[in-house]
Amino acid sequence: MSTETSNRYESFNEALIADLRANQGQATSGPFQGRPVLILTTTGAKSGQRRENPLAFTRTGDDYVVIASKGGSPENPSWYHNLVANPEVTVEVLGEKFTARARVATGEEHERLFAAQAKVMPGFADYQRRTARKIPVIVLHRRG
Repeated sequence: MSTETSNRYESFNEALIADLRANQGQATSGPFQGRPVLILTTTGAKSGQRRENPLAFTRTGDDYVVIASKGGSPENPSWYHNLVANPEVTVEVLGEKFTARARVATGEEHERLFAAQAKVMPGFADYQRRTARKIPVIVLHRRG
């Protein structure tokens, strides 16, 4: 990814996070307006620094589900590597903030959760078609 593209992506994410925080977790403009989006805060696998990412989500029971699609890129997003190294994360959703434990879904659970998210957000099925990697599905389970 070029520096220019990376900077645009970071600026977009920062603006979306600010919008979510200012509006009780609801995006009020742009492509995520009216869609379910949470803010996932991970700890950098190498840096140890906090990293925030806005991510589309679905639910399974009381858990939140996010998909490490990176738009169908050949590699997983940095936030995925961070939560694999440090599964204790912070989730902000609909104006609420809590700690959670992240785990990567496997087998039937992966297939079921990916299909459920792709059903309501068809772009995820397109992302899987664009890449040879199996896109990870992450379950975020609230702590405490």
